[in-house]
Parts: sequence; structure tokens; C-alpha cells
Amino acid sequence: MGFFNLAAVILTLLLSNAVPIFVDSKGLSEITASFLNYAKEKDVFDWIVGVRRKIHENPELGYEEFETSKLIRSELDKMGIVYKYPVAVTGVVGFIGSGKPPFVAIRADMDALPLQEMVEWEHKSKTPGKMHACGHDGHVAMLLGAAKILQDHHELLQGTVLVVFQPAEEGGGGAKQMIDAGVLENVEAIFGLHVYHDLPLGQVASKPGPLLAGSGFFEAVISGKGGHAAIPQHSIDPILAASNVIVSLQHLVSREADPLDSQVVTVAKFQGGGAFNVIPDSVTIGGTFRAFTKESFMQLRQRIEEVIVGQATVQRCNATVDFLAKERPFFPATINDKGLHEHFLKVAGDMLGIRNVKDMPHLMGSEDFSFYQEVIPGYFFFLGMKTETNEKPASVHSPYFKINEDALPYGAALHASLATAYLLDHQSRTTIASINQHDEL
Repeated sequence: MGFFNLAAVILTLLLSNAVPIFVDSKGLSEITASFLNYAKEKDVFDWIVGVRRKIHENPELGYEEFETSKLIRSELDKMGIVYKYPVAVTGVVGFIGSGKPPFVAIRADMDALPLQEMVEWEHKSKTPGKMHACGHDGHVAMLLGAAKILQDHHELLQGTVLVVFQPAEEGGGGAKQMIDAGVLENVEAIFGLHVYHDLPLGQVASKPGPLLAGSGFFEAVISGKGGHAAIPQHSIDPILAASNVIVSLQHLVSREADPLDSQVVTVAKFQGGGAFNVIPDSVTIGGTFRAFTKESFMQLRQRIEEVIVGQATVQRCNATVDFLAKERPFFPATINDKGLHEHFLKVAGDMLGIRNVKDMPHLMGSEDFSFYQEVIPGYFFFLGMKTETNEKPASVHSPYFKINEDALPYGAALHASLATAYLLDHQSRTTIASINQHDEL
């Protein structure tokens, strides 16, 4: 059965309510294959790549994505897709389908990083000190690609797909702001993806349950009494105190945490003094902490403050600790819904072959997609883009990070397929429940 014949049959049966609709493996395979072939068509592929390159050349930091948002809205206008703007300052939410329940969402983040790009190529960042070093330019382009696929195959959508373009994932908690703005109202499930430098092109990876850690940040000011380095007895040395603090913080994981409960405490910032022979009045340290459960996370938070204040006191210093909750809200762990994992396996397996759907080990990185998952069932996965070369690809958050643009059609087609199949499955379950209820009556 051809793809458009399949679509016609599905639509006819749904409108007639004659029989329950099952998208069997053959039917689903035709849909996913058609979506992927569509995304790989030269004009569609070139358009997706062009969008990505425009965004890459003009990176914008969290809550500053005004030009990126303008580009997104322009493309949605061209496709005839209605949308809501502004949402959470620069966010955009498009609506594709019937405009009626059920509602399912697919999401991309838009913000760049404060890095100077070191990759020399035609579409290098034009903004000094800013770069799309985490692939969010690709994420936006793929979601727009998915929107195009869905709009051009809207007859398959038995409900409404929300395409969510979110600001400020990089520490700004943009997902939380989108939720506060009501984006998830009546939405039943949400899907998100991230490009992954070390996974081969044509493969995806994820897992049910905990996938990425929860994360928080801290900054502490340790104050002593400055003086000449040659007469330290007349000073209270905050550098010595901070050094003891850093060593003691490492014991929180090595000696207080369950070895089977992955946790991280890293001090990555140390600022104090500006001369070789002067003990400063104060030192500022800062870092991040990660855990997979709320209990472990809050225990780390409590102990970080206790250790910093306590160790500073031992060294006759004072310390204040700030967890930067307003500027950098705590990210919960990214925990994938088990039911959606089965859905993902079915859809991705049909599109790519089940051998190309890999199990992802736990990662201590974090994602603010987790905020959505605290409200509704959500599923997050990684999209491969590694090619068969001897070159070791740079990781995300590196000034040498590059996206393999051949991965973009896969992400667009997966987004569209996951949403379409979810709505068709929902219709199947609803119809079966209605028939069963009728039989009982």
C-alpha cells in the first residue's frame, strides 16, 4: 500500500468510526520511511541546512534569542502554521493539526553559549564571544523541518501537535518559564532530542527512567584578612581556607555518597588575589553538583554549605554560600517515561532499524527538558551524527564543536514520526475503549 493510500484509508476509517484504527508495523514503517525520505529530498534538506546555518551565524544567548525567534516565526508564517508569541520572552509555540485534543508536543532549545568559535568555515559565528556550541541551531532547524513534514501531512494528525521553540536552556531554566506560561496545558506527552557527537550517523540512543542528572550551581565567598605574604601571621589567609574547602568537598562523594548512586561535586572557579606577594582579603570559589535523585541532590546541597562554612571557620575565616537559584535554577534529573520509551523503540526502530536504536548509559550532564517531565510524561533521546573518519569529534560546549548536517533529516523525521504515531495510537486506544464500553452496554 502506498503512503498516500495508507493515509486515505486511515482518514476514512477515523471519520466513519467503523472500526478501531491500528497502525501496524507495516503501516508505521511506511509513515516513518515516507517522512525520512521527504526530509532527505534535496529542496527540503537544503532548506533545513540553510535555516541551521543562518542561526549558527547569528548566535544569541538565553532570553536574547530575538532574531532566532523572528526567523522561526517567518518560516512558520510561510508554512501557514499558527503560533503563539512571545512565550517566556522569546519562545514560540506552533500548532499543527485539528486544533483539538489530544495534544502532543515536540521541543527544541534556541540559545547559544558565550564561547568564541574556533572552527573556520563559511558560516562561522559573526558575533564575537558567542557560538552555537551545543547544537541548538540544529535543534531549531530540525524542529522546523518536523513542522514542515507535519503541515504537509496534516491529514494524518488525529489531534494537535505543538512545536515548542524554547529559550534559555543553558542554565536559564527556559523550560520552567515555558511551563509557567501555560505551554503544557492539556498536553499529554512531550518529546525532545539532542545531537550527540560520539554516536554514529543514523543511530539514536536513550533509555527508560533516569537518563541525565539533576544539577545545581554554587558560589562561595570566603573572607579572611589580607596582608603581606612575607608576614602571614598578621593575616587570615582565605586562599588556604578555600584550598581546604575544595579538598573537603571531594569527600562528599568519595566518603558520604553510596558508590552505586552516581554523584558529582566539581569546583571549577577559584578567584583570589592579584599579586605574588599579597594575601587577599577574600576568595571566591564556585562549581556544580549533580545527582540522579532528589534526595541525593538535596543532601549534597546541604552538605556543600555545611562544609564550606565549617572549613572556613576552622581556618578563622567567614564564608557565605549562594546557590544562584534565581539566575541558574536547579535542574531536576531527566527521567524518561517507560511507556513513551516503548513508543520510541517502535517508531525509531521502524525508521532506522532496531539495531540502530541503542541503550544510552547514564550521563552526569543535565537538561532543562526535565522540567517538562515533572509535569507530564516526557521522553528525551540522543541523535547520532558521527561519521566514519579518523578525526575525533569535538564534544558539546567546545569551541571546536561541529554538527554533521547529514543528521538533520533524521531528527526532523523522528520528531514528526513520534508525534504522528502518538496521536494515531491515542486514537486507536480511544476507539477500542469506546467499542468495549458499547459492548458492555
